[in-house]
Amino acid sequence: MKIHCGRKNKEGTTLVDVIMAVAITGIMASGVLGSLSYGFFVMQLARENQRATQIMLERTEAIRLYNWTQVTNATFIPTTFTDVYDPQAATNAQGVVYHGTLVKSSVPFSASYSSNMLQITLTLTWNTKAIAHTRSLTTYIARDGIQNYVF
Repeated sequence: MKIHCGRKNKEGTTLVDVIMAVAITGIMASGVLGSLSYGFFVMQLARENQRATQIMLERTEAIRLYNWTQVTNATFIPTTFTDVYDPQAATNAQGVVYHGTLVKSSVPFSASYSSNMLQITLTLTWNTKAIAHTRSLTTYIARDGIQNYVF
């Protein structure tokens, strides 16, 4: 007994099928690469935000350890500064440069002790791929603050 499986299919893939397959593969690949690029960019922003927070906390914690005479001295604490993302890297490969300003002002409320306090506002600015970022931190310093316990 002979079993006939029918005619053999001698048709091949046409040029239109190949072009459509390449187009679909290209669209998928560009989507994957775009997602990876966006993911790396978001991670870079998270690192830069974290570093900005570290810089601001470092500065404010140092200021909290100064005595009242040092804090109220106009020249003791610099009002502008710069910091780099990786200070141990090579000179031209240190990464993001953070520009900071520090503003000392009187406290925004009236109380019997308000003359013994200062408000300090620390602001950092930096750029990521031509996008400007700003981060700010405000704290209060008192005449009889933590520095009296340390020194």
